[in-house]
Amino acid sequence: MKAHLRYLRIAPRKVRLVADLIRGKNIADARRVLSFVEKRAATPVLKTLNSAAAAATNNFQAEEGNLFVSQVFVNEGPKLKRIRPRAKGTAYPIQRKTSHITVVLGELVAGKKAEKSVQKVLKTKELQEKKAGGNSRKRTFFEKKEKAKVEGQRGGKRNVFQRKSI
Repeated sequence: MKAHLRYLRIAPRKVRLVADLIRGKNIADARRVLSFVEKRAATPVLKTLNSAAAAATNNFQAEEGNLFVSQVFVNEGPKLKRIRPRAKGTAYPIQRKTSHITVVLGELVAGKKAEKSVQKVLKTKELQEKKAGGNSRKRTFFEKKEKAKVEGQRGGKRNVFQRKSI
């Protein structure tokens, strides 16, 4: 239950201000918020939200009352390069930025088709974890540091976080 809007002629940082307002809200609240926001990016985000809601009801038989905005993200599109003439025959480059908006909806109570797709996703995640040996979690910097300390004490790998003893 996803909708995309590509090549919007508004800079991504301006669209992200509007997208952050509706993240996590249900459809009715998100529409209400977007209708009162006085930003130029509110209209395209609202249209993308409506498109995602229509796709969810038509393709997945989801009820609009159960839908909420699970993800909204705005990526950078291609920049249109222009030139502005300046003094003494020089040129000043201008970048007209574009945006790609993606709205992903989730369901509080899953419908018939949504249940099947969720089960399929869960099965693939389980298979990936089995292939990874159950240890698919990445270590943080501090966990690596602790491991290096322990190995340094055991005489294994050289600990890069300790000084050389003279």
